[in-house]
Amino acid sequence: MVWYTIRRILQLIPVFFGATLLLYFMVYKLPGDPTAALGGGRPLTEAVRNQIREQYHLNDNFFTQYWLYLKGIFTFDFGTSFSGRPVLDVMQQAFPVTIRLAIMALIFEAVFGIVFGVIAGMRKGGWFDSTVLVISLIVIAIPIFVIGFIAQFVIGVKWGLAPVTVGGNDGIANLVLPAIVLASGSFAYVLRLTRSSVAENATADHVRTATAKGLGRPRVVSVHILRNSLIPVVTFLGADLGALMAGAVVTEGIFNINGIGQTVFRSVQIGEAPTVVSIVTVLVLIYLIANLAVDLLYAVIDPRIRYA
Repeated sequence: MVWYTIRRILQLIPVFFGATLLLYFMVYKLPGDPTAALGGGRPLTEAVRNQIREQYHLNDNFFTQYWLYLKGIFTFDFGTSFSGRPVLDVMQQAFPVTIRLAIMALIFEAVFGIVFGVIAGMRKGGWFDSTVLVISLIVIAIPIFVIGFIAQFVIGVKWGLAPVTVGGNDGIANLVLPAIVLASGSFAYVLRLTRSSVAENATADHVRTATAKGLGRPRVVSVHILRNSLIPVVTFLGADLGALMAGAVVTEGIFNINGIGQTVFRSVQIGEAPTVVSIVTVLVLIYLIANLAVDLLYAVIDPRIRYA
């Protein structure tokens, strides 16, 4: 297990450098003059423009800028935003909100997706199975911004059960509805994945053998069916944490949540490269760490993986 863990950590290094290099290259190649955003629509003098380009190293070549960017990451110096505020402060304010929202969404999709998926898989072909399959297909087919506006109108406006917008009041109670909306698409995938995996494992030879030996139904389901069925589900959930944080842009926009999504959206609009690059880099790190955790958990659930 130790060597498997070390091997997996070493595999992350080239992935991190490759992802950050590609990310920085795309931001570097964005059209337009970044200094123009600082003028607020007014023209800047040549002296001020040169000072800004010198301050943000915009006159250096690509590899020098990329090296300075990497050096800043490893020293926790993410630079300064165009508003003069340290990017680290911007992230420290926005990330906790998005992390809270993403974790709540992950809990919703994991709990409800696995529970409904197991019931549907154990009752394959029945009315419950058919119903949840149709509902999950409908949820997958509807774009998340449509689900968000419907939930906001029905639950927030008509029924008054949740705030329509969150704003600065980003407590857990106010994030429940946005988290459900954010989790809706992934919930449908978790449900269908769990249902298919359980239905397949329920007819496996080792399950029939366990049943023939006289083991109780709860033990057969929890030990011999769920253990194998949850391997692909755990893999999906781990990878989905990063996707939820990146995909929070739409949900945060609908519910006016001051998280990472809103910050990145505003930064892209004004061409604020230091903030965009720093936030996306942290998202890449979170995604890699989540995948590492999934791989280690995967090896714990199925020991054959670590010897492959």
